[in-house]
Amino acid sequence: MNEVQSRATFRSMDEARPEDWAIIGNHFMHYGKGLADRVLDHLRLLDGDYGGFPVDRLQHSLQTATRAHRAGESEDYVAAALLHDIGDTLGSYNHPDIAAAILKPFVDEKLHWIVEHHGIFQGYYFFHYLGMDRDMREQFRGHEHFEETARFCEIYDQAAFDEAYDSAPLAFFEPMVRRTFAAPKRTIYVTQSE
Repeated sequence: MNEVQSRATFRSMDEARPEDWAIIGNHFMHYGKGLADRVLDHLRLLDGDYGGFPVDRLQHSLQTATRAHRAGESEDYVAAALLHDIGDTLGSYNHPDIAAAILKPFVDEKLHWIVEHHGIFQGYYFFHYLGMDRDMREQFRGHEHFEETARFCEIYDQAAFDEAYDSAPLAFFEPMVRRTFAAPKRTIYVTQSE
């Protein structure tokens, strides 16, 4: 079946038939299988993008993930560490939200929260140099994931700007990313039976 023949025929969703949604569903499942590749391709866009930092954004991501891996964190945690700044190129003013949205269907609620809030928590290390409140993260004090997010930033994120650090290459993490993105856990678009 060619591409034109395998497309839905409606002009508005209220005209759709079950056959249309079967076609769309098949395309969705096929396209979804390539998500890990698209995520890895987007991560590669961070290569050479220094933004004034001592290492480029890809090296920062690799270093963060390498540190987490070497410390014995779970595979999903390491993948989240690798991708925590993937939104830098698309959401310069809200990169944690972008990364968290990408990861949300594939990681547990704790890892999602860590990635979503790491920007505010990371600010503890530099906001005061920009005339901002370095304790902005205190608004979340008492949240069940506060300490874990502070720990992520302290041990892995803020420490990952060392030019001499021996980070694992992206190829080392690719299988982890593929496994993490292989089976969504939290999404309305895939039923539990799939």
